Amino acid sequence: MTAETSQTLDRGLRVLKLLADTDHGLTVTELSHKLGVNRTVIYRLLATLEQHSLIRRDLGGRARVGLGVLGLGRQVHPLVREAALPSLRSLAEEVGATAHLTLVDGSDALAVAVVEPSWTDYHVAYRPGFRHPLDRGAAGRAILAGRHPDADPLDSYVLTHGELEAGASGAAAPLLGVAGIEGSVGVVMLSDSVPEKVGDRVVAAAQEVAEALR
Repeated sequence: MTAETSQTLDRGLRVLKLLADTDHGLTVTELSHKLGVNRTVIYRLLATLEQHSLIRRDLGGRARVGLGVLGLGRQVHPLVREAALPSLRSLAEEVGATAHLTLVDGSDALAVAVVEPSWTDYHVAYRPGFRHPLDRGAAGRAILAGRHPDADPLDSYVLTHGELEAGASGAAAPLLGVAGIEGSVGVVMLSDSVPEKVGDRVVAAAQEVAEALR
C-alpha cells in the first residue's frame, strides 16, 4: 500500500529541485509548465518558500534558490561524513595511506572526512576543511571525471602526483549514482606513484560509500 503523502509539500520540493538545476532562475509560467499545475498554485508555493528564504525573486520575476538553503546544507556534511567513515577507515588501514571523502563546494573540492592510518611510521597530514580547485589534485579531478556521462563506476579512478603537495601522490574515484551529492573518495600518500591495486581499492571504497548514501 502506498504511504499517504502531501501533494503541496511534494510540489514545493519539486520547485526547489527545478530551481537548483538552473543558473538563471525560472518564471512562474515556466514553473507552471514544468510541473503541470496552474500559475495560482505556483504563486502560493513561491510565496511560502520565500517566507522561509528558500527562494528569492529578482526584479524580473524570476525565482532562484535562496540563501535559506545554506542553513539546511550545513547539516548535510555531518550526515555524509558519518556514513562514509567506516569505508574510509577500512581503506586507510588496508592501503596505509590517508583516506578522504571530498565534496563539491562551489568551484572547489572540500574535504569533509579524513581518516589517517594507525600503523604507518609516517603519512600525509590531511585535515577536514582542506579545499582546493576542482582541476587540481586527484579528489577534484575525480569529481570532474564523474561528470562525464560515460563514467564507468568500475574503472574511473584518477591518479596525480605533486599537484597539491610536493612528493605526494593521490588516487581518487568519483561517487556515482548518489542523488544530490557530488564528490569523490581517495587516498594521498608520500610516494612517487600510486600502485594500480590502490586505485582499484579506491574505486571499491567509493562504491561502498555511494551505497551507504543511497
